[in-house]
Amino acid sequence: MSLVAFLGAIEIGFVFGLVAIGVFLSFRVLNFPDLTVDGSFPLGASVAATLIVNGIDPYAATAAAIAAGAMAGLVTAFLNLRFGILHLLASILTMIALYSINLRIMGRPNVALLGVETILTPFQGHGLANLYLKPLFGGVVLIITGLLLTRFLLSSYGLAMRATGSNPRMARAQGINTKAVTYVGMAISNAMVALAGALFAQMNGFADVTIGTGTIVVGLAAVIIGEAIFGARSISVWILGCIAGSVIYRLAVALALNAAFLGLNASDLNLVTAVLVAIALILPGARNPLRALIAARSTNRGAKR
Repeated sequence: MSLVAFLGAIEIGFVFGLVAIGVFLSFRVLNFPDLTVDGSFPLGASVAATLIVNGIDPYAATAAAIAAGAMAGLVTAFLNLRFGILHLLASILTMIALYSINLRIMGRPNVALLGVETILTPFQGHGLANLYLKPLFGGVVLIITGLLLTRFLLSSYGLAMRATGSNPRMARAQGINTKAVTYVGMAISNAMVALAGALFAQMNGFADVTIGTGTIVVGLAAVIIGEAIFGARSISVWILGCIAGSVIYRLAVALALNAAFLGLNASDLNLVTAVLVAIALILPGARNPLRALIAARSTNRGAKR
């Protein structure tokens, strides 16, 4: 694998790390199967790209994309909580609607961001090539987002959200407004996915209505791979696993597509994705040396105490 392909995989892995964290929040914390991400990812890209080409500041455009993603999550939660529509069906309805909404926002199937200022522009021209700048910037944004979410989930409101996903009946008995917590969680989840879409568009120079296809699969694969490697010992480890799982997944895809002896082409991406997800699903049932080492160290520390 060339250096360009390696750094490109790291860059995309960091961007989709935001998607993985968003999927983790909805699927694992809230126990809310959410397919809205296939629509909120291109929603963030389309909102940011359209505003930027119309002269809006890239940071304001990115903030608008985050707000749009949060609104998409609220719509899905509203359909489920207010009208009793099944989680998956509610998210599918929102996802389908977002396809047309994204077309409306852009006015055409895609928008190019060539020759315009993006969120990366202030950092360019300081001796660091874009080849290194993009993954570095994506990694910084991902780390900050992960730390903020970890802090949030460890707060009292975050504990209420975790209780809502774990046992909503018990949470309500403790005085937690589970509906309000679900609204907030779904908004945050899809806001992070929309942020990933906005970053993707600005890093790659375009937004397209089809870039969200398969986003949920990639997000779930990253979460599952992270769980298989690190386990689910704490919130910080769980989020670290999401980030690592996303990067490992993109590196595995890049390695498979760049391995000449496999004879794979870019058109085989869906096949590679399916195989990697299947492996990720099998991994939790296999013996994991890293998880065994972590468990052994924890046991030894407990014995010393």
